[in-house]
Amino acid sequence: MIYLGIDHHKAWDQVAAINDGGEVVLECRVASTRDAWEQLKIALPKGEPVRAVLEAGWNWGKLYDVLEELGLNPKLANALKVRIIAESRIKTDKRDALALAQLLRMGWIPEVHVPGRETRDSKNLLRQRAWLIRQRTGIKNRIHSILDRNHLELPELSDVFGARGKAWLKALKLRAPDDLLLGAHIDLFDAVQNKIRESEHWIDAALKEHPDLKILMGLPGVGKLLGALIALEIDGIARFETPEKLCAYAGLVPALHQSGLNSHHGGLISGCNRHLRYAFIEAAWTAVRVSPYFSAGHRRVKAKKGSQVAVGAAARKLCVIAFHCLQKRRNYVEKPYRFRPAALVVS
Repeated sequence: MIYLGIDHHKAWDQVAAINDGGEVVLECRVASTRDAWEQLKIALPKGEPVRAVLEAGWNWGKLYDVLEELGLNPKLANALKVRIIAESRIKTDKRDALALAQLLRMGWIPEVHVPGRETRDSKNLLRQRAWLIRQRTGIKNRIHSILDRNHLELPELSDVFGARGKAWLKALKLRAPDDLLLGAHIDLFDAVQNKIRESEHWIDAALKEHPDLKILMGLPGVGKLLGALIALEIDGIARFETPEKLCAYAGLVPALHQSGLNSHHGGLISGCNRHLRYAFIEAAWTAVRVSPYFSAGHRRVKAKKGSQVAVGAAARKLCVIAFHCLQKRRNYVEKPYRFRPAALVVS
């Protein structure tokens, strides 16, 4: 077996290849292109199977796909955990590539789950919409800033960016240059809003046949978009043996610091799937308003530990229920709230 450690960069990659005995058989820098990797594959010892590893980073997908297509059996390593295992005082690209190859040979690579290309493409659609929402929010904030510096009070409308609100905004007469800026921002808002609607149509078309979406949309607080996000980030409930492992993956469990007889529970753990945590927490805020079961549990925890902790507990409970619903292929059914965790029942 040949083990490839790859220190991946945007324009080039540092590569170290070792054999079963840990001896270096190839060490070089190669351009981060498909043609260059095809040539490197030819240079590897003939007739021996190859495994490769690279760290998860900003642009890992491009190289991962090339390695997969060339039959180099790539693995994706958790960059933070690899650093903990192999950190050294002297850090160079060559040392990093060789350390990755040695960890792969010993079976010590902390792997990151890599979804299929179709799932990654669907995730990109959802993340495009999330990016557009952030742009829309920024435009709204800039419009509010223009109104504030002109000492204008908002009319009594449910949504100042709805049809009536925009008519009011367009009718305003402001001093220069704020009149030009307001008009430009309203045009930007309309353009981004149209792109958001367009991206939602793309998401509907791409995910309408997803097997988990209908089940997830039945959970309180989980609509079409949050359901799609949860389904894609979980990427098959069979990956998780227990609901506790899913909650930890979603970052919905508190950090624990223990020394001797002293234990301290902190905030929610870091190093999780932040998209999944966002989805469950957003759904929890809605669930505690619309579901009697979640509302009762939220009030009980809020009275003891505050609103933020209570919402985190509701999100964790929602995650556990989602696990059981997906695993048993059953829809959620609202049950009366009881104080014991056994009240989490699906049918």
